[in-house]
Amino acid sequence: MKPAMETAAEENTEQSQERKGCFECCIKCLGGVPYASLVATILCFSGVALFCGCGHVALAGTVAILEQHFSTNASDHALLSEVIQLMQYVIYGIASFFFLYGIILLAEGFYTTSAVKELHGEFKTTACGRCISGMFVFLTYVLGVAWLGVFGFSAVPVFMFYNIWSTCEVIKSPQTNGTTGVEQICVDIRQYGIIPWNAFPGKICGSALENICNTNEFYMSYHLFIVACAGAGATVIALLIYMMATTYNYAVLKFKSREDCCTKF
Repeated sequence: MKPAMETAAEENTEQSQERKGCFECCIKCLGGVPYASLVATILCFSGVALFCGCGHVALAGTVAILEQHFSTNASDHALLSEVIQLMQYVIYGIASFFFLYGIILLAEGFYTTSAVKELHGEFKTTACGRCISGMFVFLTYVLGVAWLGVFGFSAVPVFMFYNIWSTCEVIKSPQTNGTTGVEQICVDIRQYGIIPWNAFPGKICGSALENICNTNEFYMSYHLFIVACAGAGATVIALLIYMMATTYNYAVLKFKSREDCCTKF
């Protein structure tokens, strides 16, 4: 029979080793988390949600403003309405695609991070796995370039609405415009090319323009376009983070797959 003190000491040692084992297991699991991909996924989801949600509502508000004030003839803006409706459907597709793509990239980040850090024993990776990682690197670069274009395109309506808003600010304080009459301050939406030059009225001046700026449609559309542009910018940043993470992981996998590899990054 062992003394009671020795038995208690052994039990304490076993409990300590068990706690230490759990702690090491947790540290090992946390070491396999792809933090860069996780941050990029959250940022990507947020950016795409802002761009798609706000952009969809802002486009609908823009059509309402055009129909009510700048183009009373439906045939003049029929093509624009069809294009905007098509863009709204494209927004649905973008949201669905990036939701799926973000999850896939996050899962791929878990796989490559675990492989790079050799968290599961002896390092093993297949040619197929490296090929898939390379495909994600290429696809992410392509999407990054495409979203740079989307970001630039989303700034166009912000610029247009800002010009209209700044003109309304001039109307509210006509003394800053010298001798120019309020009714001579106009905005011609036809110059942006979104409606034809024969559209009627196409140009709004003075107090009528000020009334447009005071409507809820204008206020909401303007600010929603700003948020949508910011969402596109956030998505670009997320894709840049994805690029760096996937490129680094692919480079390490490619390097460590060589038979003459004898060093670690």
